[in-house]
Amino acid sequence: MVRHLAAVIMALGLAACQPDAPPSVETVSQNANDTRVAKNLFGAAPRGSAQRSQPVGGYARGCQAGAVQLPETGPTWQAMRLSRNRNWAQPETVDFVQDLSRFAATQPGWAGLYVGDMSQPRGGPMLTGHRSHQTGLDVDIWMLPPQRLNLSVAERENISSISMRRSAGAFTNSSWSPQHEAVLKAAASDPRVARIFVFPGAKVAMCNSATGDRAWLSKIRPWWGHHYHFHVRLNCPAGAAGCTNQAPPPPGDGCSEAQGWVDRILNPPPPDPNAAPARPRAELTMANLPGQCLGVLNAN
Repeated sequence: MVRHLAAVIMALGLAACQPDAPPSVETVSQNANDTRVAKNLFGAAPRGSAQRSQPVGGYARGCQAGAVQLPETGPTWQAMRLSRNRNWAQPETVDFVQDLSRFAATQPGWAGLYVGDMSQPRGGPMLTGHRSHQTGLDVDIWMLPPQRLNLSVAERENISSISMRRSAGAFTNSSWSPQHEAVLKAAASDPRVARIFVFPGAKVAMCNSATGDRAWLSKIRPWWGHHYHFHVRLNCPAGAAGCTNQAPPPPGDGCSEAQGWVDRILNPPPPDPNAAPARPRAELTMANLPGQCLGVLNAN
């Protein structure tokens, strides 16, 4: 009850002090020489900025102004791992999650959705995990079908999702169901969605079972991991001038590409003896982010 009341008070306070303009592009050069590690700064922000909602930059190199918080529990969803404080996003993303959860609740055996990581309160690079999820337009949806939506805070910290893959992701396992496909199809059919990332075997399974209009399949892209959850990425909202969109998917349904992923899993090519060793990625600094992100970080 105390947690809920605090969230309501904070939301009302932020709504009351939102200005009429998004972060100004005049701040672009202000952090050009700022070598501070961005994840340490954005990871420490406990709440969203008191600004008009706007995603800034790209999904893996940006931030978010005026984020809103997905309520911890709703009629058809629960936010998981609350200790991470990653149930913040742009309003469009929160609306999408609520809409998809209502659809999921119509599926046999599903009470709705368990919602994983969205973004930090002001977006930006995360302290751990994702390279993306920086602009409030990404969300992870657990593969575990919710049986109930009254999990305690402690339960949400300790419960785990379930894997849908076998043979290292070449195929789905016995936990995969028509309901998983229906939820993924509903998400991919939403015009707000740019891409959905899921393990290759799931994409091939949907390619093999889909009938009728197959256009929605083009948005579902194979990617490593993504067998405990699927990752939805939204398009930049209309009018978000500082937001960089995901490139559109290639023409076609993408099924041949996904089958290629499966073939390489089952018959991996030999290692290239001339390949250079992988280098660890450098940490993003404030100088690597759009200049507006300094204003987002420093806003009340």
